[in-house]
Amino acid sequence: MADVVGTQAGAGVAEAAERVSALFARIQDSLIGWRDAILGEESTDSGTAPAAIDATVGALVIPLLREDDPLLVGAGFIAAPEFTGGDDLHFSWWLGPLEENPVFGSTTEPSRLDLASRSYSDYLRDFRSLEWYSIPQTTHRTHITGPYVDHLCACDYIVTVTSPVERDGRMIGVVGVDVYVKRLERELLPAMLAAGRPVVLVNEAGRAMVSTDPAVLVGDVVATAEDAVRCAGTPFRLV
Repeated sequence: MADVVGTQAGAGVAEAAERVSALFARIQDSLIGWRDAILGEESTDSGTAPAAIDATVGALVIPLLREDDPLLVGAGFIAAPEFTGGDDLHFSWWLGPLEENPVFGSTTEPSRLDLASRSYSDYLRDFRSLEWYSIPQTTHRTHITGPYVDHLCACDYIVTVTSPVERDGRMIGVVGVDVYVKRLERELLPAMLAAGRPVVLVNEAGRAMVSTDPAVLVGDVVATAEDAVRCAGTPFRLV
């Protein structure tokens, strides 16, 4: 009987891993489409006009942020200065409706991220050193940052998925999304609970993202056992 229960639990964890993989594959597919749309913009020697970038990116991401119960809390494109022909930051980034938080209150419609209104955003002037930009630039691959507390907008735990946009071997920016960890929980907990035993989704560094064990909180470091199940297409494992 114990062998049967163990086999069922193992199958349940494998199904949960497939659910994680499918969710992040969906995000990756969106990023690929956005990248191709941005690369389709006409460019000139002086760079691509920021207004053209904004129009393209807004048309791509705003409908997703307006969905009922949207998966994303933020999305867009962050341009390398070389792409726009200048040294200024250019964030074509939109925020979905924000839940009540102590800094910004709440919103009911998508809004453009206004860095000028966030006096503590100066650190973004060196954004190319930040993980969500520097790792895609180095690896030329999609990267998942987090979980971490986003103090810029959401004031809550999020994960950020970014993918490099490259032209002729040169990095011109990243496309990306932000997702609340609590939104990931709604997506993933049903499958994880069905595994029939406590399961924790951990990132590459072993930090907990989603857990069915109430003693394990987001961000906790979890020892990774040999039987941890990898979630294909992601750096995550189910422990």
